[in-house]
Amino acid sequence: MLWVKAFHIIFVVCWFAGIFYLPRLFVYHAACEDTEGRERFKIMERKLYRGISTPSMVLTLIFGFWLISYSPSGYFSQGWMHAKLLLVAILVAYHFYCGHLVRVFRDDRNTRSHVFYRWFNEIPVVILIAVVILVVVKPF
Repeated sequence: MLWVKAFHIIFVVCWFAGIFYLPRLFVYHAACEDTEGRERFKIMERKLYRGISTPSMVLTLIFGFWLISYSPSGYFSQGWMHAKLLLVAILVAYHFYCGHLVRVFRDDRNTRSHVFYRWFNEIPVVILIAVVILVVVKPF
């Protein structure tokens, strides 16, 4: 069980590294004014999303559900776990929306400013804070 937990934490860290950095790339991409720079951002965004973020998300979910499988009735009887899983579902939706944005930038269809992406970048921070508090403190 400890190996499963260790790998879950490792892939959570990797997923969040990608989910923090990808919207930051969107900030810079939205502000970029030269074609060469925009093309470079397209490559970086694609590689980060497909090569790091998405595999890390999948492995996070696999190891997370593997952990739950050790005691499903124990975990699902606790309110904090329900709240955590809701936040994870929101984060998964955020992740897939980032994938949509990768395609929007790839196709040169972005209409939002870098300021929007600066705010958009804060969503996973709030989710991370809430999830860590739920898992460590178990307030309910």
